[in-house]
Amino acid sequence: MYVIFYSMYGHIYKLAEAVAAGAREVEGAQAELFQVAELVPESALERTGAKAARQAFAHIPEAKVEQLTEADAILFGTPTRFGNMCAQMRNFLDQTGRLWAKGGLIGKVGSVFTSTATQHGGQETTIVSFHTTLLHHGMVIVGVPYSEPGLSTLKEITGGSPYGAGTLTGGDGSRQPSENELAIARFQGRHATQIAKKLAGK
Repeated sequence: MYVIFYSMYGHIYKLAEAVAAGAREVEGAQAELFQVAELVPESALERTGAKAARQAFAHIPEAKVEQLTEADAILFGTPTRFGNMCAQMRNFLDQTGRLWAKGGLIGKVGSVFTSTATQHGGQETTIVSFHTTLLHHGMVIVGVPYSEPGLSTLKEITGGSPYGAGTLTGGDGSRQPSENELAIARFQGRHATQIAKKLAGK
């Protein structure tokens, strides 16, 4: 299973680690993390503090389109940009045309998780709009069913929906993923991997 993400300040990276941890709970499963290429100029990253924040996951290799066929399941992590995926993820997916022409991802599990600054900042629209690309590739979309109790909590403000895990960062990015949000992410990784294993007849 591959977890492919873009993270500017580390929130999505933390969810990606939780997703991978959940996947590894499935017997015989492996999970590898990759990040997509950066498009923001280095000077801008440095000015906003993103360059320093990104050092925490600088060791994660860059995803290559041709690698996608190797995985039974691919979980994508993207922050929200006005209710849609970020440009870096869109740029990566826009390079998969040749793969699409060959039907290289047909029948593979696809799943998405996200982050937003505010509670209603696109947690659901980002994931649902992302699904369109996965459907064009013929992927089998897996979300987070309500057997994960963290989706139903009313004790706290939390990210996450039946479409996928999510975290709220706050307007200044200071809020980090909560234990409930990380639990939902682990569930998503585990659940998507279990579905992929069944589809592969393993």
